[in-house]
Amino acid sequence: MLKSKTVIYTSGTFDMFHSNHLKMIKYARGLGDILIVGVSTDELVASYKEPPIVPFEERYAIVESLKYPDIVIPQTTLDHTDIIKKLNIDAFVVGDDWTGKYDYLKNLGIDVFYFPYGHGVSSSELKQRIVNNYQNMKTKIDKHSNPDIIK
Repeated sequence: MLKSKTVIYTSGTFDMFHSNHLKMIKYARGLGDILIVGVSTDELVASYKEPPIVPFEERYAIVESLKYPDIVIPQTTLDHTDIIKKLNIDAFVVGDDWTGKYDYLKNLGIDVFYFPYGHGVSSSELKQRIVNNYQNMKTKIDKHSNPDIIK
């Protein structure tokens, strides 16, 4: 019965969930019959970049509440070989900021799609915008001098 179903896997950090995350998940949904979404754990993300702003449990709950995924799972490694084999994945979708990184899956017979985010929102851009806005606001309202507390 399940042999005729196409299983799609996509994964990401999904920090500060935004419209490009949703577009990629929706795109992945359209490629097959069953969509599995992996949400990277805090530990995994911290192994290759700054830790996420939003904790894993909250990011997981956000993705799980979407109408597109059939199954949401924790992602604990960037090597998807085991998950591809265990869950009989037919295709993998990831943002194009990872272009080339998952080409090794093609050797396992998996179709790999690098979703083009294009211009627009990214979690990194959102974080930088928040920092910039905070600094601008602070500069405008914080006009008093700070006392020298180190003597």
